[in-house]
Amino acid sequence: MKDVIKLYEEPTPKTCSMLASWPGIGDVSLTAARYLVDKLNAVEIGQIDPLTFFEPVGVAVKDNVVESPRFPESKFYYWQSENAEKGLVIFVGEEQPVSKGYELVNCVLDVAQKLKVAKIYSCAAAVTRVHHSDEMNVWGAATTAGLVDELSSHNVVLRGNLRIAGLNGLILGMAKERGMEGICLLGEVPAYATQIANPKASLAVLGILTRMLDITLDLTELQLLAIRVDEEMDRIAKRVTAEFIDQFTEPIWEQDEDEEQDE
Repeated sequence: MKDVIKLYEEPTPKTCSMLASWPGIGDVSLTAARYLVDKLNAVEIGQIDPLTFFEPVGVAVKDNVVESPRFPESKFYYWQSENAEKGLVIFVGEEQPVSKGYELVNCVLDVAQKLKVAKIYSCAAAVTRVHHSDEMNVWGAATTAGLVDELSSHNVVLRGNLRIAGLNGLILGMAKERGMEGICLLGEVPAYATQIANPKASLAVLGILTRMLDITLDLTELQLLAIRVDEEMDRIAKRVTAEFIDQFTEPIWEQDEDEEQDE
C-alpha cells in the first residue's frame, strides 16, 4: 500500500499532531477540517492515489457536456507555527470508500508515523435530541484514560459507552493498535436534521480542538454560517408546522346537506 502514498514534503517540527477527516453526519468533520485548511493557509504536502480505493460510477454533466470521470481526493495538508515548534497535518478525504476502508486508514496512519505525529484527532457527529437553536455540546472519546482526563479539563461531555461509525471512528481504534494516542470530538447534531450540513456542530468542535492544539483561529466566518443555517432551519420548521396544522385542522369528512337541514 505504500506505493499509493505520494508525499511531496516531509516536515519535521518539534511536535506534530494530525487531524484526519472524512464525510459523515452533518458534515461535522469535513467542514471543520476544510475550515482549518483554509484559515491556517495549510499547504498540500501529499495525497493517496484514489485508484486503489475508489471506482467512479458516473460522470458530471456541465452545460450538456459530459466531463471526464473524477475520483474523490484524499489529500494531506500541513501547517507549522512560526517558530517551527509545532506542526499540524490535516488529512481530508472527500469520500469514504465502499470497501477497503481499513486499508485506506492504514495508509493515513503510515503517513502519521512517517511524520512522527504524536497524537491523532478525528471529529464526528453525536446524534441526540438537542434542538437546532440550542448551544451544541461536544462529546469526546480517547484511546487512553489519561487522554480522557484531558477531555474533562476542556469541559467535553463524557457519555461512557457509545459507537463512532465510519472511518472517523475507525482511525482511532487502528491508531490504538499501533500504540498511538488519539482523541475524537463529536459535535451534537439534532436527530431530526442528520441530512443537513451542521456548521454549528463543527464550530463547537473547532472551539475545543483549537484550544487543545493551542492554535489561534478566526472562527468568525463559521459563526456567521452557523447563524444563517439556524435561521434557515427556523424557516423550514415554521413552514412544516404550518402545513401540519393546516392538514390536521381540516374536517375529516364533509357534513351531508340533509344532516345540516335536520339539525
